Amino acid sequence: MAFTAIAIVAISNSAFAQDGIEGINEANTKVRSYFAAGTNLMYAVGAILGLIGAVKVYQKWNAGDQDTGKVAAAWFGSCIFLVVVATVIQSFFGIS
Repeated sequence: MAFTAIAIVAISNSAFAQDGIEGINEANTKVRSYFAAGTNLMYAVGAILGLIGAVKVYQKWNAGDQDTGKVAAAWFGSCIFLVVVATVIQSFFGIS
């Protein structure tokens, strides 16, 4: 009797089970929708770093420091890196 009840419950539960494709597709859609906002955030952070870097380089230049070129390369290199990473990830995964 108990075995029959367990078998009936197992069969009825498997009838309501799904294969998971709908969940995967929904997760894919949500992640892709968040990517545009993340890319814009990376561009904004790059712009802020560019402004901060410009001020730092200007201060060093006016102070007569000899390593102004090295500081400028470091700050602006980080800005370029953020923009390139966002663009490459967007192109690589085909997200628009």
